[in-house]
Amino acid sequence: MKFTKFTPVVAVATALLFAGCASTRTQQTAGEQIDDGAISAKVKAALIADPAAEARHINVETRRGVVQLNGFVETDKGRTQATRLAREVEGVRSVETNLTLKDQTRSLGEVVDDGTITGKVKAALIDSPVTKAYEIKVETNDGRVMLGGFVNSPAVRQEAGRLAGLVGGVVSVDNNLDVKK
Repeated sequence: MKFTKFTPVVAVATALLFAGCASTRTQQTAGEQIDDGAISAKVKAALIADPAAEARHINVETRRGVVQLNGFVETDKGRTQATRLAREVEGVRSVETNLTLKDQTRSLGEVVDDGTITGKVKAALIDSPVTKAYEIKVETNDGRVMLGGFVNSPAVRQEAGRLAGLVGGVVSVDNNLDVKK
């Protein structure tokens, strides 16, 4: 067998190529991101196909097969149906249901106020050097803010909850952020 001076170079390049494809605790490989995107799309399609699931009020996030359902629904039946449909999707390892029942008696002014609060919370998260790099989902209903998504550390999770609670008009914060594993 004949070795050339390029053999060590090829071996190192191959090792670096495979190392670049490996996932870490907080970062996913391209394949994992695509798989999670496909799972999220399938869950959303299943929710849309069933009116009882109240899909228009539900945000879907997926990380390594763990599906997070975040938002506000009008009925307990909607919450139960959404969870059941998500669990039935191929590739789903588990489902975290962070769906809260909406207050049924709301005026137009209250809905507008909730939109303003959501915007202010998002601005506070973006302004913070600790939380600005994350895609944190923010929803507000009757002054109750719900945070959803995945972050890298408990410190980021805690800071996001703290910042949301400081915004004027926020009655409570449901911090459903998960720390990436």
